[in-house]
Amino acid sequence: MTRAFKTLSFQLAVLATGGVMMTTVATMTHAAAPAAAAVQIDNFTFKAPTVTVTPGTTVTWTNRDDIPHTVVSKTGLFKSKVLDTGDSFAFTFAKPGQFGYYCSLHPHMTGTIIVKA
Repeated sequence: MTRAFKTLSFQLAVLATGGVMMTTVATMTHAAAPAAAAVQIDNFTFKAPTVTVTPGTTVTWTNRDDIPHTVVSKTGLFKSKVLDTGDSFAFTFAKPGQFGYYCSLHPHMTGTIIVKA
């Protein structure tokens, strides 16, 4: 007996005995949440100085230090405004590669984003 025939036989049996048969079909669509990563700026350092992400990931840097900082790509790919305490800067990495960055106000502060497919 095929599965379709068994299902139809069951439905007919339920209806023949006076039962009520209800069928519910639900379709759910789940959009994938955008990938995200966070880097804190504190005590003149980028906390998590090296972060590995996948293409399409948005990295957000947040200044938790008491003084201003910036986030500047070594290749000119991205550049934040001066970030005061509590300010954030975000950039989405579209392609694989290794992306070094630094604080233009404190060039000894450096970090790297590694994007792997």
